[in-house]
Amino acid sequence: MFYPLTINDFLDRAVTVFPDRMAIHDDPLAPVAWEPITYSQLAARANSLAASLDALGVPVGARVAVLSQNSSRLLTCFYGVSGFGRVLVPVNFRLTATEVAYIVEHSGAEVLLVDPALREVAEQVGCRHTFVLGEDDDQLWTRTDEPQRWDGDESATATINYTSGTTARPKGVQLTHRNLWLNAVTFGWHLGVDESEVYLHTLPMFHANGWGMPYAITGFGGTHVVLRQVDGAEILRRVAEHGVTLMCAAPAVLSAVLEATRTWEGEVPGRDRVRVVVAGAPPPTRLIERIRDELGWEFIQIYGLTETSPFLTMSRMRDEWRPLPGDEQARLLGRAGAPAIGVRVAIASDGEVVVASNHNLEAYWQNPEETQRAQEGGVFHTGDGGSLEGGYLTIKDRKKDVIVTGGENVSSIEVEDVLASHPAVAEVAVIGIPDEKWGELVTALVVTTAEVSEQDLIAHCRERLAGYKAPKRIDFRTELARTATGKLQKFKLRQDFWGDRDRQVN
Repeated sequence: MFYPLTINDFLDRAVTVFPDRMAIHDDPLAPVAWEPITYSQLAARANSLAASLDALGVPVGARVAVLSQNSSRLLTCFYGVSGFGRVLVPVNFRLTATEVAYIVEHSGAEVLLVDPALREVAEQVGCRHTFVLGEDDDQLWTRTDEPQRWDGDESATATINYTSGTTARPKGVQLTHRNLWLNAVTFGWHLGVDESEVYLHTLPMFHANGWGMPYAITGFGGTHVVLRQVDGAEILRRVAEHGVTLMCAAPAVLSAVLEATRTWEGEVPGRDRVRVVVAGAPPPTRLIERIRDELGWEFIQIYGLTETSPFLTMSRMRDEWRPLPGDEQARLLGRAGAPAIGVRVAIASDGEVVVASNHNLEAYWQNPEETQRAQEGGVFHTGDGGSLEGGYLTIKDRKKDVIVTGGENVSSIEVEDVLASHPAVAEVAVIGIPDEKWGELVTALVVTTAEVSEQDLIAHCRERLAGYKAPKRIDFRTELARTATGKLQKFKLRQDFWGDRDRQVN
């Protein structure tokens, strides 16, 4: 007997088992926040959204774009749109109107739901049907008529998520119900999610569908706590107020939390209770040590991509590592991790990480050439360089970000880790820039918190790295270009140096 796996399975279970349990605490700082709602209320509002789309004549398979910071309404869209056979397109709320317009046009979205703070962006975009969340609620969330039934198809596209990190034009990643279902269940299983979970949405929900947590937490009847804007002190307050047990975040978010502890009165909340899942960039070893020691939170490293739904590997504390010194434990935890159940990881002959799993994307939307390239040989080509040792994956670099200087390959991540260990360095990105003598010059773009010279930072690296790996140039910056989840946008950082060249290697 075959029964299709669809994302509404998660909400259906929550309503069946935990109808009166609190489902979502919205961010009280939102322009028009919802009151806390139960799982039965969440289901009713999802049904209302689906019925509203029915009334508009939006068919099964049509795309519905949402441009919003984290909110209860956005979380409800995962079920009210995809759960009834339409395709949700969560859009990065930090994009310009031109970038949003491209996504809306490219996806063919018939409906655009927009946060009130982003109304001006929506006005410049234009869409067949546009609604402002919090202002047009009567047209979206209050219907009581039953939505049209969708029988369910696990191979149907559930979401199209546009990448933002490494290419000039974002690509639309088609993820099916099967992709999302298996990602959420596998991720939740590896994390040990259960009905007592209190999940804080520090991660933008638009990013790879919140890594699957809107589904996994719901299916187990956990509680969602919405955070609209990342702020270290506010994260600590939510952890204390709601008894948060789990969150997902980029290293930059945790750095903000650590900074906020300096002025936090009393004991840091969540010690020996909070699990924090980190991805987006390999964190410096020292940051991992501080999270474990100063916050008392469990550090879990994962690796994945939007194209893989995203969960591929996990590095989590093991009993065998407990006798080791703390810095060695942190080093091991900083690896990308061991493959999740049902995931196959291999290293191609050119050093690229390739993966096979049931989470891999169906295709890039309207981009068959890129789809074929990325899925050549029946595996997904990640574009990351890495190595496997003892069953654990270590990411060395984006292949395109490997710096070739004097005939030697240099991993920018390795250099970044050393520079980040300097007490005056807050943020760092290492890139290669054109150089007549060496081909590419190892260059560090650095944000500092204290006065330090270029010579001091180069000497710091030379003490810890082979001479050819140490940066030959330091550029001091006030900030570095990042995605919404804290991932460095190196293609933007490189433009200042490579913009007038036809080739991006030298």
